[in-house]
Amino acid sequence: MNLNQHYGEKSVLQKLDQLPKEPGLKRRKKIVFAVKTVFLSLLAAGFIGICLGLGVYGKIVADTPDVSEINIGPTKYASFVYDADGDQIQQLNEAQSNRIHVSIEDIPEDMQHAIVAIEDSRFYEHHGIDPQGILRAAVVTLTSGFQETEGASTITQQLIKNNVFTDWTDETFFQSVRRKIQEQQLAVDLEEYLTDQGLDAKSVILEEYLNTVNFGSGAYGIQTAAQTYFGKDSNDLTLSECAVLAATPQNPTRWDPRQNPEGNAQRRETVLNYMLEQGWITKEEQEEALGDDVYARIAQNSENQPQGSTYSYFIDELISQVQEDLVEEKGYTETQAANAIYSGGLRIYSTQDTEIQDIMEEEFEDEDNYPDYVRFGLDWALTVEHSDGSKENYSREMLTAYFENGGEVVPDLFDTQEEAQRYIDRYKEAVLEEGDKIAAERTEFVPQPQAAMTVIDQSTGYVRGIVGGRGEKKASLTLNRASDTYRQPGSAFKILAAYGPALDLGEITLAAHIEDEEYSYEDGTPIRNSDNRYHGSVSVRQAIRSSYNIPAVKVLTDITPEKGFEYLQQLGFSNLDEELDVIQPLALGGITNGVSNLELTAAYGAIANGGTYMEPVFYTEVTDQEGNVLLSNKPQGQRVFKESTAFLLTSAMEDVVSEGTGTGFQLEDMHVAGKTGTANDYRDLTFAGYTPYYTAAIWAGYDEPQELAESHRTFHRTLWRNVMNRIHEDLPNKDFEQPSTVERAAVCADSGLLAGRGCTRVYEYFDQDNMPQETCTEHRRSLFPGWNSGQEEEDDSSGDSSGDSSGNSSSGSSWWDYWSRWWR
Repeated sequence: MNLNQHYGEKSVLQKLDQLPKEPGLKRRKKIVFAVKTVFLSLLAAGFIGICLGLGVYGKIVADTPDVSEINIGPTKYASFVYDADGDQIQQLNEAQSNRIHVSIEDIPEDMQHAIVAIEDSRFYEHHGIDPQGILRAAVVTLTSGFQETEGASTITQQLIKNNVFTDWTDETFFQSVRRKIQEQQLAVDLEEYLTDQGLDAKSVILEEYLNTVNFGSGAYGIQTAAQTYFGKDSNDLTLSECAVLAATPQNPTRWDPRQNPEGNAQRRETVLNYMLEQGWITKEEQEEALGDDVYARIAQNSENQPQGSTYSYFIDELISQVQEDLVEEKGYTETQAANAIYSGGLRIYSTQDTEIQDIMEEEFEDEDNYPDYVRFGLDWALTVEHSDGSKENYSREMLTAYFENGGEVVPDLFDTQEEAQRYIDRYKEAVLEEGDKIAAERTEFVPQPQAAMTVIDQSTGYVRGIVGGRGEKKASLTLNRASDTYRQPGSAFKILAAYGPALDLGEITLAAHIEDEEYSYEDGTPIRNSDNRYHGSVSVRQAIRSSYNIPAVKVLTDITPEKGFEYLQQLGFSNLDEELDVIQPLALGGITNGVSNLELTAAYGAIANGGTYMEPVFYTEVTDQEGNVLLSNKPQGQRVFKESTAFLLTSAMEDVVSEGTGTGFQLEDMHVAGKTGTANDYRDLTFAGYTPYYTAAIWAGYDEPQELAESHRTFHRTLWRNVMNRIHEDLPNKDFEQPSTVERAAVCADSGLLAGRGCTRVYEYFDQDNMPQETCTEHRRSLFPGWNSGQEEEDDSSGDSSGDSSGNSSSGSSWWDYWSRWWR
């Protein structure tokens, strides 16, 4: 047996290889292999991830906005309105725009140091981002088990976040990461860029930051905050006050010094401690500031400030005009125009005379100027949130329909506020269900009758004051009855549509006679005077003075309604209907849509201004924050009537006030001309009048047209007279200026021709190109007329009045009068 064959080295190794392997060894090899594979895979994946991450990071950085093109300042600033004397009268702002920019020189160093101490202690050392701050914040977060966090953003980063990346509140996680990366890059770029521009980067950044941040109570920026809490400018802030304000921006709601003085006080102490630790203040200064009872001053200042600011009727209309002009002249959209007004930092220079506006508001809020019996309209709206979260709105109209469907009539006007409230309570009880919540409710009891008035400087068209309703104004941008509502002008249109155009065209004179007799419109509808009488042959002056209807319609018919309508268009009436209003009733103010009080005032202002119409304006100029002119509003004027026509109308309308239908509008010591207007059934009462200084029109009536009670038909006289007397109190009385184109002549009181022998003479004004050319021959008398003749003439002229307000006339009453007439 060959042992080497079976047990040699080679054979043994072969046998060993043929033996079964141990299972544990094979598993270990597999594990080692798997670990190596995973490790290499992870290493590769990590490498790839790093490469991808660096690529993404690089792309994000590459997409960072160009630092030279960004705006680091706040984009929303309050706008301001100034009156005619240049005094600030109103601030206009929306959320986040209650801000007034101040330079770093007007921000105390204590304020600068306080905000740095609490928000970014290494602000003057880093270059936009603070690696130490980032590391410190990470350590705090990790060591607290993620229970505490500490901000790592620098003031520079916060500024960029607030003014460049303004949509950060709606970000997703990945958008937040992207913004953070770009924010840090921009912070570094910004400080480098400002330095390269030769600027003090830290001062620029700190100025914009302190003009940006929210200091609570709706105050944005340091200047507004100083005014809101302390009633002073930012450069007058004390160290204690600076610490109060610096404590706020991190959480303006939580640290609001008005709403949470205790919480703010704790954080203010932290601010002062940080300032001491960082060497900005001494121990003595810290203790003095801590001992200041600053919150008592804040509370006192809060009480002294008006709670909210309701715009006046003037401001309401001013905003409307500026917005309209920004759209029409600058090409803004409605939204852009509104944004410019409320957050664009505009400076709006208005035409308001604040003294006049105040007088008007005082008189219209004085209940002694109104009838004792007052009724109330109801303006009501309700929003209900149901238990399922849905909301439903209810209105005054829905309330009325609910009761009327049940057979109960709801009055348009209520005798008491309590009566109106009972209807509201009953309706709410009917519509509210269990689980419903009232989300909002608005209730206003509107006193009736109402009134509105406008005062204009006729020489410029500048609106000096406007009031659009009775009583105290409760809200901004509400119904302005002086500009937003259109009512029937009644007889006030006789001057504008009939007599004014006819005089201007030379078709009549004030001395011309018109037969006041039975007369009908072309459709057969009879025309009646307000006294239901006919007055025979009357002069144009007398027809105007007594406001007779028939002569006015005859005059318009003679010149044609088309011609009268053309004059009205030139006088600025915007709501006339070319298809429906070119008719005979136009002479009496019978138009489809009515006119606004503002438009009527401007139209009469054209007569007061010698025949030149000036479009009514509420501002002269609007500039942006840098002083660049956006809008210039200085009307040039358009001649509508000849200067002579305007004077003739003025002379006739002086008679209206001195002895005609407008005697209730006489002023204490000032010449007045004007015309009354009454719509059918006393639904609208109007008076448009003027002095050599101002033109003013007033309207009175119910919001929902209905007949005014007899006792309610005179209160507008009181309002107009009270306002105008006070406006003219310190102005010297002067007469209306007679132009050189007007002459005065003696005419026959009965015919309007030049006075002849035996005529009852009156003196009248004429356009020098439209003087009577004929002499009256109807009243010649014998050399010694009998008393019967004299008596007859006296009776014939007894219904006439003087040709002008000075009363120059003559009537036959004795043989000597007749003799002297014959001799002349």
